[in-house]
Amino acid sequence: MNLHQFRFVQEAARRNLNLTETAKALHTSQPGISKAILELEEELGVDIFVRHGKRLKRITEPGQQVLKSIEVIMREVVNLKRIGDDFSLQDVGTLSIAATHTQARYVLPAPVAALRSSYPKVSVSLHQGTPDQVAQMVLDDAAEVGMATERLMQYEDLVTLPCYEWRHVAVMPADHPLALVERISLEQLAHEPLISYHPSFTGRSKIDAAFEARNLKPQIALEAIDSDVIKTYVRLGLGVGIVAEMAVRDDPICGPGGELVARPVGHLFGPSVARIAFKRSAYLRHFVYAFAELLSERLSRALIMRVMQGSTESGNAADAM
Repeated sequence: MNLHQFRFVQEAARRNLNLTETAKALHTSQPGISKAILELEEELGVDIFVRHGKRLKRITEPGQQVLKSIEVIMREVVNLKRIGDDFSLQDVGTLSIAATHTQARYVLPAPVAALRSSYPKVSVSLHQGTPDQVAQMVLDDAAEVGMATERLMQYEDLVTLPCYEWRHVAVMPADHPLALVERISLEQLAHEPLISYHPSFTGRSKIDAAFEARNLKPQIALEAIDSDVIKTYVRLGLGVGIVAEMAVRDDPICGPGGELVARPVGHLFGPSVARIAFKRSAYLRHFVYAFAELLSERLSRALIMRVMQGSTESGNAADAM
């Protein structure tokens, strides 16, 4: 048995048993993949997949156990490569970060710039996606670090730590009646067309829960994944926007004399927590720890190592501080 066989089985499972898609993803031929999987099954003495003709239909019970072992093996192969890079190349390499738009646009620029200043031979590869896509990129080793507010804690194979708390703000044109209100109520927002994040993004679950708790039905006029898009449509008069406070902090459009006015609504929706995620049991290179420390004063190499080694009750550590 060999790593190629393991990789073929793993990728076939990820591609919903579609060998055509598996071959495309691995840049090889479908017959070659089928032959390698059959040879592995023959060597193991069990069927990993149930077949209908040449098609894979489902994973067998022993196949499920084989897949779990393959996941461990392939994860350790990635760790071996990272250990080699860490000690042979020292301050050279690529840090891959997966993040939502809000994190990538408003939070990551300063720590990324600081990392590049301290480690000029380390390049940064930034991937943007939904929280679920962020989680999957970390799980698939496409990224070493994930950043999002929603959903990361739902993945058992991720270790997550809180980075910082933030709150929502309401944004509206300067001539909007709510621009004169210092403390906006939930009832007032419920009477306005609202523009906010897609349900899986940037604390949107907090917004929905607050309205539901008061038996109010918000008038959602538009949903987006991008804070700048939300502010654009607010400027066009489509409604009142609800965005993360980071999105208005340094934006002159929302400053004194700007087109938009921002009002805090954290008292309505409560704080949200942005989290950093690592793949459980992954080997983290030294500049990954350095980046985490630049990202938040809550994070330290010692803390991350302790959580990665499982010294807290849960890998999704809320109380590791």
